[in-house]
Amino acid sequence: MCAAATPSPAALSIGELSRRARVNIETIRYYERIKMLPAPPRTTNGRRVYGPVETRTLTFIRRSRELGFNLDQIRAVLALSAKKWPSGVRRSEGTRSPTSRRGSGEDCRPSRYGACAVGCCAPLRCR
Repeated sequence: MCAAATPSPAALSIGELSRRARVNIETIRYYERIKMLPAPPRTTNGRRVYGPVETRTLTFIRRSRELGFNLDQIRAVLALSAKKWPSGVRRSEGTRSPTSRRGSGEDCRPSRYGACAVGCCAPLRCR
Protein backbone atom coordinates (compact mmCIF):
# COMPACT_ATOMS: atom_id res chain seq x y z
CA MET A 1 0.00 0.00 0.00
CA CYS A 2 1.31 3.47 -0.81
CA ALA A 3 1.77 6.24 1.71
CA ALA A 4 -1.03 8.76 2.18
CA ALA A 5 -0.85 11.61 -0.30
CA THR A 6 -2.10 15.14 0.02
CA PRO A 7 -4.25 16.02 -3.00
CA SER A 8 -2.68 18.51 -5.39
CA PRO A 9 -4.64 20.73 -7.77
CA ALA A 10 -3.87 18.25 -10.57
CA ALA A 11 -4.98 15.24 -8.49
CA LEU A 12 -7.80 13.26 -10.05
CA SER A 13 -10.26 10.89 -8.45
CA ILE A 14 -10.81 7.50 -10.07
CA GLY A 15 -14.12 8.76 -11.48
CA GLU A 16 -12.52 11.80 -13.09
CA LEU A 17 -9.68 9.67 -14.46
CA SER A 18 -12.30 7.30 -15.88
CA ARG A 19 -14.05 10.18 -17.67
CA ARG A 20 -10.87 11.74 -19.03
CA ALA A 21 -9.33 8.48 -20.28
CA ARG A 22 -12.73 7.10 -21.36
CA VAL A 23 -12.09 3.86 -19.46
CA ASN A 24 -14.45 2.14 -17.02
CA ILE A 25 -13.59 2.42 -13.30
CA GLU A 26 -13.47 -1.38 -12.96
CA THR A 27 -11.04 -1.49 -15.88
CA ILE A 28 -8.75 0.95 -14.07
CA ARG A 29 -8.79 -1.26 -10.97
CA TYR A 30 -8.15 -4.32 -13.15
CA TYR A 31 -5.11 -2.68 -14.79
CA GLU A 32 -3.79 -1.88 -11.30
CA ARG A 33 -4.26 -5.52 -10.20
CA ILE A 34 -2.39 -6.90 -13.22
CA LYS A 35 0.34 -4.23 -12.85
CA MET A 36 -0.36 -2.38 -16.10
CA LEU A 37 -0.73 0.73 -13.93
CA PRO A 38 1.30 1.30 -10.77
CA ALA A 39 -0.62 1.40 -7.51
CA PRO A 40 -1.60 5.03 -6.99
CA PRO A 41 -0.94 6.97 -3.81
CA ARG A 42 -3.93 7.36 -1.54
CA THR A 43 -5.28 10.21 0.52
CA THR A 44 -5.63 9.90 4.29
CA ASN A 45 -9.19 8.67 3.83
CA GLY A 46 -8.03 5.91 1.43
CA ARG A 47 -9.09 7.37 -1.91
CA ARG A 48 -6.87 6.79 -4.90
CA VAL A 49 -5.18 9.89 -6.33
CA TYR A 50 -4.19 10.01 -10.00
CA GLY A 51 -2.42 12.54 -12.18
CA PRO A 52 -1.71 13.33 -15.83
CA VAL A 53 0.75 10.42 -16.22
CA GLU A 54 -1.96 7.89 -15.39
CA THR A 55 -4.36 9.65 -17.77
CA ARG A 56 -1.84 9.39 -20.63
CA THR A 57 -1.04 5.76 -19.77
CA LEU A 58 -4.69 4.73 -19.64
CA THR A 59 -5.45 6.54 -22.89
CA PHE A 60 -2.49 4.78 -24.50
CA ILE A 61 -3.71 1.39 -23.25
CA ARG A 62 -7.27 2.06 -24.45
CA ARG A 63 -6.13 3.17 -27.91
CA SER A 64 -3.74 0.22 -28.19
CA ARG A 65 -6.56 -2.18 -27.33
CA GLU A 66 -8.76 -0.49 -29.95
CA LEU A 67 -6.00 -1.09 -32.49
CA GLY A 68 -5.93 -4.80 -31.63
CA PHE A 69 -2.88 -5.12 -29.40
CA ASN A 70 -3.10 -7.58 -26.52
CA LEU A 71 -2.13 -6.71 -22.94
CA ASP A 72 1.25 -8.45 -23.13
CA GLN A 73 2.21 -6.42 -26.20
CA ILE A 74 1.08 -3.19 -24.53
CA ARG A 75 2.97 -4.10 -21.36
CA ALA A 76 6.14 -4.57 -23.43
CA VAL A 77 5.79 -1.13 -25.02
CA LEU A 78 5.10 0.47 -21.63
CA ALA A 79 8.20 -1.25 -20.23
CA LEU A 80 10.30 0.18 -23.06
CA SER A 81 8.99 3.69 -22.47
CA ALA A 82 9.78 3.43 -18.75
CA LYS A 83 13.29 2.03 -19.30
CA LYS A 84 16.09 4.16 -17.93
CA TRP A 85 18.88 4.39 -20.48
CA PRO A 86 22.50 4.60 -19.27
CA SER A 87 24.01 8.06 -19.35
CA GLY A 88 26.84 6.90 -21.64
CA VAL A 89 24.52 5.89 -24.46
CA ARG A 90 25.17 7.98 -27.57
CA ARG A 91 23.51 8.08 -30.92
CA SER A 92 25.46 6.29 -33.62
CA GLU A 93 27.66 8.13 -36.10
CA GLY A 94 25.86 9.39 -39.16
CA THR A 95 22.53 9.95 -37.43
CA ARG A 96 21.04 13.37 -36.97
CA SER A 97 19.05 14.95 -34.23
CA PRO A 98 15.37 15.30 -35.22
CA THR A 99 15.69 19.09 -34.94
CA SER A 100 18.91 19.49 -36.95
CA ARG A 101 18.84 20.73 -40.54
CA ARG A 102 20.12 18.45 -43.27
CA GLY A 103 23.22 19.98 -44.82
CA SER A 104 22.87 18.42 -48.26
CA GLY A 105 20.76 21.25 -49.66
CA GLU A 106 17.90 18.82 -50.22
CA ASP A 107 14.52 20.52 -50.25
CA CYS A 108 12.37 19.95 -47.21
CA ARG A 109 9.11 18.24 -48.21
CA PRO A 110 6.40 17.94 -45.56
CA SER A 111 4.27 14.83 -45.87
CA ARG A 112 0.51 14.96 -45.74
CA TYR A 113 0.76 14.19 -42.01
CA GLY A 114 2.82 17.30 -41.30
CA ALA A 115 6.13 15.56 -40.63
CA CYS A 116 9.09 16.18 -42.85
CA ALA A 117 9.24 13.53 -45.57
CA VAL A 118 13.03 13.68 -45.98
CA GLY A 119 13.93 13.90 -42.29
CA CYS A 120 15.69 17.25 -42.47
CA CYS A 121 13.97 18.98 -39.58
CA ALA A 122 11.39 18.89 -36.82
CA PRO A 123 7.77 18.62 -38.04
CA LEU A 124 6.73 22.11 -36.98
CA ARG A 125 9.78 23.77 -38.53
CA CYS A 126 9.39 22.07 -41.90
CA ARG A 127 8.22 24.46 -44.61
